[in-house]
Amino acid sequence: MTRVVVTFALDPELADRIRAVDPRVEVSVLGQDLLDALRGKRRFPSELQAATPLDEIRSALDEAEVMFGFWSGAMPSLVGPDDLPGALRWVQLTSAGADRVDPDLIRAGLTFTNVSGLHATPIAEYVLTYMLMFEKGWPALARNQAAGVYDRMVMPRNLSDRTVGVVGMGAIGRECARLAKAIGCRVLAIRRSVTERGPDDVADEVLPPRDLDELLTESDYVVLAMPLTGETRGMIGAEQLRTMGARDDRSYLINIARGEVVDEPALIEALREGVIAGAALDVFYQEPLPPDSPLWELDNVILTPHISGGNENYNEVATSIFCDNLRRYMAGESLRNIIDPDRGY
Repeated sequence: MTRVVVTFALDPELADRIRAVDPRVEVSVLGQDLLDALRGKRRFPSELQAATPLDEIRSALDEAEVMFGFWSGAMPSLVGPDDLPGALRWVQLTSAGADRVDPDLIRAGLTFTNVSGLHATPIAEYVLTYMLMFEKGWPALARNQAAGVYDRMVMPRNLSDRTVGVVGMGAIGRECARLAKAIGCRVLAIRRSVTERGPDDVADEVLPPRDLDELLTESDYVVLAMPLTGETRGMIGAEQLRTMGARDDRSYLINIARGEVVDEPALIEALREGVIAGAALDVFYQEPLPPDSPLWELDNVILTPHISGGNENYNEVATSIFCDNLRRYMAGESLRNIIDPDRGY
């Protein structure tokens, strides 16, 4: 039998879908005692997993060949390259990001796959929503409403007249570009693998990483959609923010990647000084965002608590992706969305 451990409280009907993949699969689900308390409440797998005792997770991993769950929080401390559970061969992440995975675990023989594509639609809709909110003057309108001020001088603008720059053209970045293009925006994009610039089906022009400054200069909205790697950590700092702010019509930053791709103190300073017009941030250097963070006080910032990739069917879609990969695993076929230890995604 192939033992599969699900490290978060998964609905029984979804666990049964996993069991139905192959009669040789034996599935155990941790944290089932949490389900009654959480019934009717939407939760990410990471939240459900965080409520499960670590010693229970480690004990289950020692007996499992396959894990389905999240790899953040305290999880990396449970498994190291020199302390691999004896039977564990494959971890199916419930996230697209793999920046918390030690690449040496993969080099030691443990396979990691992600749920690339699951977040593309909800995150792209998030990005479009907040671009529209900025264009229609929502931050100022919300302040006026709270203060009981009727002011018609807040002038809406057309998003279709803007240029959107997308940094990172994976599934999420491509969907952000597609929606922006559909609404009429000019779309520029940075793709790591591109060496020569040119158009594609969702962007007016795709640029190599060396042309980042050009994208920052020309874009009204800069959407960060790249994975967190050694190359992208701190990619947007004070210099890049000044480049964005050099436009006559100031630009906005939208970060749905990872907080660490931005120099957060430099961003706070740029927002305070009006170097850029504003930002929509769903990710932060420290999460949860501390109550004393200056970001809370800035009226040109829209903050959300790392929820842009969520939707009410998250666990169901993630389970479907896992079931497809599990069928492949049992048949000896290549898995989808394998994490490359050198690229970090």
